[in-house]
Amino acid sequence: MTAADPTEPPRPGPRAGTAHDDDSLTELGYRPELKRTLGNFHTFAAGISYISILTGTFQLFYFGVTHGGPAYWWSWPMVFLGQLMVALCFCELAGRYPVAGSVYNWSKLLGGPHVGWLGGWMMMTASMVSLAAVALAYQITLPQISSWFQLVGDGSSGTERAANAVVLGSILVLFTTLVNGFGVKLMARINSAGVAIELVAAIVLILLLAAHFSRGPSVVLDTFGRSEGESLGYFGAFLTASLASAYVMYGFDTASSLGEESVDPGRNAPRAILRALVASFLIGGFILLFALMAVENLHAKALAEDGLQYVVLTTLGTTVGEIMLWCVVVAITVCALAVHTAGIRLMFAMARDNNLPGGSRLAHVHPRFQTPVLPAILIGVVAVAILVINIDQPQIFSVVTSIAIIMIYLAYLLVTLPMLVRRLRGEWRPAEGRFSLGRFGVPVNVLAVLWGLAMSVNLAWPRAEVYSATGPQHWYLRWGAVLFIGVVALGGFAYYWFVQRRHTGVLAEHAAATTP
Repeated sequence: MTAADPTEPPRPGPRAGTAHDDDSLTELGYRPELKRTLGNFHTFAAGISYISILTGTFQLFYFGVTHGGPAYWWSWPMVFLGQLMVALCFCELAGRYPVAGSVYNWSKLLGGPHVGWLGGWMMMTASMVSLAAVALAYQITLPQISSWFQLVGDGSSGTERAANAVVLGSILVLFTTLVNGFGVKLMARINSAGVAIELVAAIVLILLLAAHFSRGPSVVLDTFGRSEGESLGYFGAFLTASLASAYVMYGFDTASSLGEESVDPGRNAPRAILRALVASFLIGGFILLFALMAVENLHAKALAEDGLQYVVLTTLGTTVGEIMLWCVVVAITVCALAVHTAGIRLMFAMARDNNLPGGSRLAHVHPRFQTPVLPAILIGVVAVAILVINIDQPQIFSVVTSIAIIMIYLAYLLVTLPMLVRRLRGEWRPAEGRFSLGRFGVPVNVLAVLWGLAMSVNLAWPRAEVYSATGPQHWYLRWGAVLFIGVVALGGFAYYWFVQRRHTGVLAEHAAATTP
């Protein structure tokens, strides 16, 4: 039994663009193994739950207002437009190659095996860090519902809150590990139900906030004087505050990463990607705008500390406010579930190419649960380890979040940049009858690359406000993101170059059979 070369550059062929679900797998050299049980709403739900409107807006609203004032709201449409360029490129790829570990396979096909390995490694590591970052959101919400959830001390100090965040986050990661270990059908049911609750709750929240306006929409022009002390004026403060929006709008590629478990993914995945991103932009934008218009005291200290949770509880009252916060808890839960699920598919994809140590074991699909169980456990363990390492770090939220976002942006760049090179060489064509940018392909791709580069630099910039806010101002804290990502990228690639690349290739038990 032989396998097709998975590193072969994409080329148009007679199978591309046909209606058969498994064509893209055969073209890549893989045999179908994962059960196709996910429909249209499931793939949409996977993308929107990873983005998770309520999780992101409630987790970092305080950060945006603190560093940029109400005018930070403009970073929301800015990030949307930038990510839309990336998503449009991904839609073309998803229409042709809707496979597990989409970012890994896409970067491999477009940039070759070395770029593919680095893209997959960065995305896989980012998934683990992202899972830890999302799990931290429990701390920002649960103790505000009840002090019972403050398990460590009384939460009066930053260290106690950080330690409690680790405990709550670890419980959430344990839950997502168990659910993902029991198969994609259980995950999809919980995820779809959670997304339905999140969407309904988000729309209700918008309507409730609209009924409590204290000021007009001109509030988004108020900078709170944040330009003082900034070398770039307000623009410098705005770039810092944009982290709050950049954190929310990514992960839309998850709809394609579940392509091997979806029905007609070549058509459904591109639609799910765009619908998830656009819905998140519209609903999230209204929540942020209406919260700024509804909160009674824009200068309240609690607004900069507790963020949207404070707005909801003070504006809507304790009873309604707590109901909405419970919906936020549901959103955080399904968001963590989606992040974990995407990470599992990416690890599985790399493992079946024998691109990870113990590839055969990591790529093993459990015969009963029809899912790779070992990756679910491994990702959960690493995510908890990341939390434990930062247990005494008061600014654990901004640090872990920033690192996760940067690594995602870099992984996306390892897809859009090689794609642009192939476009300019005339070597990329989307599948016939599927999503295509047509003559807009090159300009959209150029904007996607420029956006990715600019935001990666912005987010990794060694700002004390993000990486060493509470002092002492050690240089290694300020450069924490650069150092961590540098070690992960260089160390990982060194391992690949000197050890793993000699063994890479589709494992026989996962390879597609070819007719002689």
